[in-house]
Amino acid sequence: MNIEFLFPRTESKERHEHDVEMLEADLEEEDLKREVLTSLNSSDAFLMVTPGQRITSDPQFMKGHGTYHLPPDSMLSAVAGIVEPVNKLILVRPLHTRYTGDIGDLVIGRITEVTQKRWKVDLNSRQDGVLQLSSINLPGGVQRRKTEEDELQMRKFFIEGDLLVAEIHAFFQDGAANLHTRNSKYGKLRNGSFINVPPPLVQRCKTHFHTLPCGIDVILGLNGYIWPIDDSTREKIARVCNCINALSQNFVYINDTAIIYAYDASLKFHVRELRRLDVIDEIMSIVVAKVASSKTGFFQ
Repeated sequence: MNIEFLFPRTESKERHEHDVEMLEADLEEEDLKREVLTSLNSSDAFLMVTPGQRITSDPQFMKGHGTYHLPPDSMLSAVAGIVEPVNKLILVRPLHTRYTGDIGDLVIGRITEVTQKRWKVDLNSRQDGVLQLSSINLPGGVQRRKTEEDELQMRKFFIEGDLLVAEIHAFFQDGAANLHTRNSKYGKLRNGSFINVPPPLVQRCKTHFHTLPCGIDVILGLNGYIWPIDDSTREKIARVCNCINALSQNFVYINDTAIIYAYDASLKFHVRELRRLDVIDEIMSIVVAKVASSKTGFFQ
């Protein structure tokens, strides 16, 4: 009988193997999306369709949200949006729609109302989210049960008009999102600029906190709210904001890579020139060419 002694696996090795598995899964999903889009006679980046446009007549694909079947075998788009294949299921994500959240989503919201033991938060959704008093961190990171004294001081934590970054913890029975800020990265937002873009354009990433090479910190909320942060250089903030607006106007997926490409392409222009249509077209042509030629494309 052979006996083999194995050394215990370290946490770092397990974490490294987990990261490698996640990366391989992302690459396989990306390759599958490209394969499906190629079979749909699309480019390597994305396929944008309009209502009534034929997507495919191949019977191997199944119709999903945003599509309908036209006999004998044509699949047409029901909305204007971007085709997103999931294996053999074809979905069309509308370009302009209200945000529909999922548990674990990072969102940016604005306080609209202070009520008993909770705040109402505008999430660019069909209804306001809810941030309960028990779901926040007290100043100084104190961990204890919230008391009546804390309830009387709720306006010292958040008041109407405050912007905050939070995570969707759960959903109530009426569909309202239950938020929490029990993390050092979450909480009130200060010293930055706020941008509102269509939620479908914000690409899901492993992290939505990004630091750009120009020194600007950006938070990409999945609900279409974006917060570029910097304490010193206002001009860099304005440049990043204009780049994000340009990406939104041209229906380009918004992630850290696309923002960096747009920022680099905009450096030869003054900040105030970035609102001109001819300048935006020139910058976007450079961005789309770089993204299409990169390995990641427009997908995660």
